[in-house]
Amino acid sequence: MNAATLTLPPGVVDALEWLQWVFFAYFIVINLTYLALNYIAMFGIVRHMHEHGTKFMWNNFRAYQPPVSIVVPAYNEERTIVSSVRSLLRLGYPNFEIVVVNDGSTDNTLAEVIKAFSLVEFPEAYRKRIKTRDVNKVYASPAYPNVRLVDKVNGGKADALNAGINCARYPLFCVVDADCILQQDSLARVVQPFLEDSTTVAAGGVIRVVNGCQVKDGFLTRVDLPKKVLPLVQTVEYLRAFLFGRLGWSPMNALLIISGAFGVFYKERVIAAGGYHGDTVGEDMELVVRLHKQLREEKRDYRITFVPDPICWTEAPEDMGSLCRQRMRWQQGLAESLLPNWRLMFRRNGGAVGWIAFPFMLFFECIGPVIEVLGYVSMIILGLAGVLSPEAFFVFLFASVGLGVLLSTNALVLEELSFHLYPRPGQQFKLFLVAIFENFGYRQLTSVWRLMGLMRWVMRLRGRPTWGRMNRNASWQHEGKPEGGAEESVPAPHVAGISGGQWPPRSSGVAD
Repeated sequence: MNAATLTLPPGVVDALEWLQWVFFAYFIVINLTYLALNYIAMFGIVRHMHEHGTKFMWNNFRAYQPPVSIVVPAYNEERTIVSSVRSLLRLGYPNFEIVVVNDGSTDNTLAEVIKAFSLVEFPEAYRKRIKTRDVNKVYASPAYPNVRLVDKVNGGKADALNAGINCARYPLFCVVDADCILQQDSLARVVQPFLEDSTTVAAGGVIRVVNGCQVKDGFLTRVDLPKKVLPLVQTVEYLRAFLFGRLGWSPMNALLIISGAFGVFYKERVIAAGGYHGDTVGEDMELVVRLHKQLREEKRDYRITFVPDPICWTEAPEDMGSLCRQRMRWQQGLAESLLPNWRLMFRRNGGAVGWIAFPFMLFFECIGPVIEVLGYVSMIILGLAGVLSPEAFFVFLFASVGLGVLLSTNALVLEELSFHLYPRPGQQFKLFLVAIFENFGYRQLTSVWRLMGLMRWVMRLRGRPTWGRMNRNASWQHEGKPEGGAEESVPAPHVAGISGGQWPPRSSGVAD
């Protein structure tokens, strides 16, 4: 049936036309909200750069920086776990420990860590302050006194994190994914909010895509863009999500998610909240939403904040299957985080998080894929039926594509004005092209994947969540130290608009 023969009953046409205007309104409201967050983020980055720019020396605070336990949950991470731990050992932080939690891996993750760091079984008492699956053994290293390994029965990522919290010795704990690479001052930067404001209970940082970069022995030695299309598009997505999405909510104390790849928490507050919940695939967001809800109920002063420095690099999916599963999990985790904590919304002392951020996340981010997909379908049907006016088509194009391009290019501008990690004109032009063309097909496809994730949540196909496997390429990883034997790192990122034009030099470590 072609466009000339497709006929629709008048009632169906009226319903589709009504739906298209709902679709237009949805896109305009969500994009205008993003634009508002964009401008809030712009002022936030400028202020952050002036306060923590070239003249801000992290070493000046070494005497005041609290000890931190770094918890690294790992499940079948034999290709990346050793490099990740090595990069953590080179953090420029005065007092920290690394607790690797092997969650019943079926590959050589356990053996690789034991071999690389000369670990031996250690008879350490395990305090089960948060209920977890059984712990088999605890290992310590004579060669690396601040490295420990917890081997436990598989229970999922949330269970592994809770086991790490039980073993943590220090008041703050930092969660780092096993496939992540940090720069040398990462921990110092993300802990800074705890020094500046005593009410801070959690802080998170920016996540960047490591695909296309080069890592040697835990050091990021070269920053570059991914060669493949999928991770390249995700590079723009990450810039958009972190540089104005989360940075826009943070000044209002309305940040609802700290990435599970890199975040710092006050341990006693997390234990009081019951730790990570194992019945959700989005345990990172669910914990943050629950902290907001509990602290609001207790009428406590608190801050959950975001640090805009580029401080953590992670591998993005390079195949459609892994990317689809990831986005479905993210959407399912979003629904599982919001609905159980719905009492946070519109509560009397809910603040910006209860009156603005939570409703926005619920009605636009959580339910949004339903409206988006129905809107696309209705536009196609009306177009085939020949009842779609040119005016409606151009409004649709502006609302769904034009504003999306504007938001993506604004994120690139923020990146250029602040951290300038991709300085070559060729890199910037490539990102600009991606910011345009991702709106034609890719964003629509992700809407379908998100709808599938929402449907999976509605159908209650839950049980105990799995880790959600992603096919890892790890092409950015190279064994051995950088050439010449010296510990080298990528030159520090240029910071435009700040006196001196660059960060303080670092002699070693992972720079992004």
